[in-house]
Amino acid sequence: MTTPDIRVEKGHAEPEEVAAITAILLARSAAATAQAPAPRRGRDKAGWRRLERTPGFRAPHSWQG
Repeated sequence: MTTPDIRVEKGHAEPEEVAAITAILLARSAAATAQAPAPRRGRDKAGWRRLERTPGFRAPHSWQG
């Protein structure tokens, strides 16, 4: 572990400042995963069809789809 995980690009940050930023980032990351959206419930495909993908003729008894 010779390479630091966080690097200051400009200026100089004290170890306490880097630790504070690290704690904030870890807390935000934990909160984001705890509030993950619930899985969607519903259809996987649309309930309608595109007209250009339907056959040209449909039998009269097949009007319900």
